[in-house]
Amino acid sequence: MMTVVTGGSGSGKSEYAENRTLLYSREHLIYIATMVAFDEEAHRKIARHREMRKEKNFDTKECYVDLKSLELKRENTVLLDCMSNLVANEMYQENGAQEHTVRQIIEGVKFLKEQVKNLVIVTNEVFSDGIIYDEETKRYLNYLGKINRELAKMADEVIEVVYSIPIYHKKKEENRC
Repeated sequence: MMTVVTGGSGSGKSEYAENRTLLYSREHLIYIATMVAFDEEAHRKIARHREMRKEKNFDTKECYVDLKSLELKRENTVLLDCMSNLVANEMYQENGAQEHTVRQIIEGVKFLKEQVKNLVIVTNEVFSDGIIYDEETKRYLNYLGKINRELAKMADEVIEVVYSIPIYHKKKEENRC
């Protein structure tokens, strides 16, 4: 089972995705953390997410680039949070995929999906703000948009979270909540 959870900044998507993951399993939980803490705000966000996961039996694995480097087990239920951080890491980290970011991430997600029982992926809604960006930001948004489209095709479910309310764009019948 693969579920993609998307939404805007502060929409409640990470908390929703975490709870959705717990619906699939309460055992063998893996949290793939992708945020590199560059500044104090990032440290606060990481601390907030750790507090949300506290006592929920997630085994956290930090993976900033190259999802294919992770070896997981079939019984694992995985929460990958967040695609937008992973895209930035692959584009800009020295050991990232740079111009091959889209291909590298899609291959990595396929690799994870084949390994595990359930995969929940958090990503960000892009292109809905109407802001005009510089060329480098446009390139980042285009990569994330391409990845999001591919993830949606691969997923059994696609759920957008708006004000902590889930909106189903693609739904597998036997998993209604």
